Amino acid sequence: MDSDKLIQDWLDGQLSQEDQKAFEALENSEFYKTIITDASHFKASKFSKVDDFETFKNKIMDTDSGVRKLTWLNPVLRIASIVVVAFGLWFFMFSTQMTEIQTLAAHKTTVELPDTSKVILNAASEIAYNEDDWSSKREIMLKGEAFFDVAKGAKFDVVTDQGTVSVLGTEFTVKQRGTFFEVACFEGTVRVATQNHTQILRVGDRLQSRDGQLVMDKNTFEEPQWTGKDLSYFKRVPVSEVFAELERQYGLSVSFENVDTNLLFTGGFGHKNLENALISVAEPLGLDYKILKPNTVRFTKRD
Repeated sequence: MDSDKLIQDWLDGQLSQEDQKAFEALENSEFYKTIITDASHFKASKFSKVDDFETFKNKIMDTDSGVRKLTWLNPVLRIASIVVVAFGLWFFMFSTQMTEIQTLAAHKTTVELPDTSKVILNAASEIAYNEDDWSSKREIMLKGEAFFDVAKGAKFDVVTDQGTVSVLGTEFTVKQRGTFFEVACFEGTVRVATQNHTQILRVGDRLQSRDGQLVMDKNTFEEPQWTGKDLSYFKRVPVSEVFAELERQYGLSVSFENVDTNLLFTGGFGHKNLENALISVAEPLGLDYKILKPNTVRFTKRD
């Protein structure tokens, strides 16, 4: 039985004992359970009460809702996903020769730095660093989101518009999208320095800065979900950032009507099936979605 059929039967509560074992063996089974659990507890004062599990699963499997499937893959996105421009470019107002790496929407890439440190760059993100000076100054500029597995050695700095993250050797993620800034530590210790605050993060710690307000929290998972499982997971993140991530992962344009985008969302969506991703975001928030034209989605508050 293929994985999609297993997930569908699981949502319908129709798994046999043998199929249940097969579902439990799926790589992302725990993530699906987490989304259902989070959705059942999500509350928002300006939306109706979240449906119970039975109602939720029936809506997921309802194929007659009048929502048509979206063909999202624009031919332009079939071109190479990575643009590498080496030597002679300005980046972040630095005039030294830099190596710049960018990813397009719906694409990720892994970069090995000169000291064997590894960077996994999420969709619609970019990094830049000076390869010639790397041995004396391990510094990388980031716009977007990236996972870092840093080789031990001299200080390693990740510089963003919202703050600088410094480590000696560890695993962590940094996300900087506009005024939203988030650092999550998965191994070792990292130091985060913003304009007005310095914070030490240890294994399992997560720091968010939303419009200058710092919030400390704990990671939900032991590793970032988007790097190896193609899943975006959010913990108390403004809905506006969730919509923006949908745009980046699927190459969409997302609009909304009567939606409070400042609400904090906990949950997630996968990167392989757009319709399932839209349901995973819409259902916990009590929203409907429609396709207005190719590659454009509108969310509206459910009546």
